[in-house]
Amino acid sequence: MKDRHGLLSAPIGRVLLNMTLPNLIGIMTILGGSLVDIFFISQLGTEALTAVSFTFPVTLVISSIGIGIGAGVSTNLGRLMGSGHAPESRVFLYDTLCITLVIIWGLSILGCLFIDPIFSLLGANSASLPLINDYMWYWYLGAPALVLLMVGNQALRATGDTRSPAKIMMLAAIVNLILDPLLIFGIGPFPRLEIQGAAIATTISWVVAMSLSGHLIIVKRKLVQFADFDMGRLILHWKVLSHIARPAALMNVINPIANGIIMAMLARIDHAGVAAFGAGIRLESVLLIVVMALSSSLMPFIAQNLGAGQHDRAKTALLMSLRFAFVFQTLLFIPLYFYAESIAGLFTHDPLVIEWLSFYIMVLPASYGPLAIVIMVATSLNAYHRPLSSLVINVCRLMLLMLPLAALGSYVGGVKGILLALPIANTLMGIACYYLATKISEPENIKHAVPCPDNSNNNNDNKTTPTDAAALHEQVDSTKATNHLREY
Repeated sequence: MKDRHGLLSAPIGRVLLNMTLPNLIGIMTILGGSLVDIFFISQLGTEALTAVSFTFPVTLVISSIGIGIGAGVSTNLGRLMGSGHAPESRVFLYDTLCITLVIIWGLSILGCLFIDPIFSLLGANSASLPLINDYMWYWYLGAPALVLLMVGNQALRATGDTRSPAKIMMLAAIVNLILDPLLIFGIGPFPRLEIQGAAIATTISWVVAMSLSGHLIIVKRKLVQFADFDMGRLILHWKVLSHIARPAALMNVINPIANGIIMAMLARIDHAGVAAFGAGIRLESVLLIVVMALSSSLMPFIAQNLGAGQHDRAKTALLMSLRFAFVFQTLLFIPLYFYAESIAGLFTHDPLVIEWLSFYIMVLPASYGPLAIVIMVATSLNAYHRPLSSLVINVCRLMLLMLPLAALGSYVGGVKGILLALPIANTLMGIACYYLATKISEPENIKHAVPCPDNSNNNNDNKTTPTDAAALHEQVDSTKATNHLREY
């Protein structure tokens, strides 16, 4: 396979920089688009903003499934491409897209049928439910496009191309920015649809972006090979995908749950502490944006190099990234410490909230260096085919360290005690994760891997490959019989 983006041969630092900068732009675009939505909806009043706030837990679940499937795609495609099995990667991606469509389509139908029971359970009242229905019907309609877009972008990143996904997300944000005010407020010939208009604008932006992503992966890059229906092959590929996807999706759900528990602890002491913590979480997403962009680049880089048998190069990239992230976040903390009160004043004018938020800014970012290590090691473990280890890291940090320490802190020091528990947990787990990174390796026998014919002596696209689904399945069966799902 041609090393088009240099993941297997170019200098590590230069490759990761070239991959990370577009990822950074893409993440900033996503954050900006979210803020634009909230801004326009907030102009409709408190009831509309409250209704949309109720939708966050449900939309988070669907998005987490997309993130999990995307992690499975990035890991497995990266390995297949790195090991020279491009034809198998095309069939695998085709099956993954089909499986994704069926899963999200099914969940969307169920979601539409149970909007009132689900959101009533979440605490929505009779005033909010009609608005939630207006929003969620169209959101569910667009959910398959959103998740297919997420998976398609991860497929592009698995090849080393991070610029195209960034451009696609920018297109989605621009479409949403244009349509939001037109459909929400009924500007010009457009009807005034209010909260329903926000959902329609978002759905249209996803469909447009998904169409571009689909054109790139199917037509231009030819990353997909259409295959005949084969239940055995689909089940096999689902097992391979879900081995990474399920723990990765669960890992993304755990963090908001832990934050919700901490908010409940703060609410028992002082509601100003809840406001400060909520603002701090939003600030954290901005302060860690470089780490998130780098971790998105690191997973396909490691996966391709492991697939190519370049284990030392993969490990060097991981350790280099951890050191950079630690130094970067530590340097970023210095100005935050000295300007904490001024930054807090940008979020609120309440003196008590400013006090708690200033304290948050002075102590939490001090641990963002170790937290960056945790995030990147957890992401990299997926590439190393150790998704359960990745999940265990997150569970240990949140459930075994952070929440018990926060409970103790609330008893000893109130709001400050709870906030101090967070950097302590991050630091302890960061130290443990760095040690783990120095010892990291693949499992000796990877059971959940896409089986491929042996082409170790000819690592290019011109080898003898299956030309249709039946031939592929026949080769898969032969490979399983002789190598028991050998890992490339």
